[in-house]
Amino acid sequence: MTEQPGAPASHITDTTDSTATDTAHAAELERLLTKARERYEVEFETLTVDDAPLEILQIRNMVGHLDRLIAANAIKDPLRDLPLWAKIWPASFLLGRFLRKLDPAGKSLLEIGAGCGVTGLIAARYGFARVTITDVNDDALLFARINVLRNGLADRVEVRRCDITAARLADRYDVVAGAEILYLEDLHRPLAKFLARHVAPGGQAMLCTDKRRKAAHFLKLAGRDFDVAEQPVGVKSTGDDGQEERRLFLVHRLTPKRASTAPVPPVTPA
Repeated sequence: MTEQPGAPASHITDTTDSTATDTAHAAELERLLTKARERYEVEFETLTVDDAPLEILQIRNMVGHLDRLIAANAIKDPLRDLPLWAKIWPASFLLGRFLRKLDPAGKSLLEIGAGCGVTGLIAARYGFARVTITDVNDDALLFARINVLRNGLADRVEVRRCDITAARLADRYDVVAGAEILYLEDLHRPLAKFLARHVAPGGQAMLCTDKRRKAAHFLKLAGRDFDVAEQPVGVKSTGDDGQEERRLFLVHRLTPKRASTAPVPPVTPA
């Protein structure tokens, strides 16, 4: 490369480094997409967030995929064996929209039970400085990594495996977020303990779930360490049959009691 007269050497170095990083990310994206295509028929679905598109990798023929799982007798426990992680859940989108109200600049966020990472991706778009997307399912992590690279967010988003029943991460986070993670009651106690260990002083946990889910048991457990506020939010979504339906969700805000010196402000809709 020939340096142009008057061009700072550091600027040339930065540009070269950026190009090399972009090339590496593109190669890694293609490698991961090849791996995903070996297992599934996939396509990107565009999710629009405040007029800014996010491209989310989806299983193209979910019905056909489920038929193959049934034929292989691979579904022993539907809640654990079905690829629920691959779906763009309305709660994930809704929670992501709420996160913009938390003054994200300079803050860290951990998404647990992330599936393909929709909430964490939206959080990164809204300006959280450091986002960590986690799940226990290897294919979910594969799809999440692809989504991070596809949307150009690798500079601020990390994807890693995390089992909330056993993990003790080195960091605490300003925000710990989770969408539709309360559907298994046997995870309520370890989840409450995990949040108590990983929400930073002055931070909070934000959970969003369909109102039909039974969350009372979890909220009772979490209430030992957190002040809990909840806000019902009605949204319109498209059901599995393609018909529009109105559903009611609850956004739970958990604030550590030791750090709580003022009443928890109400959660307001996005």
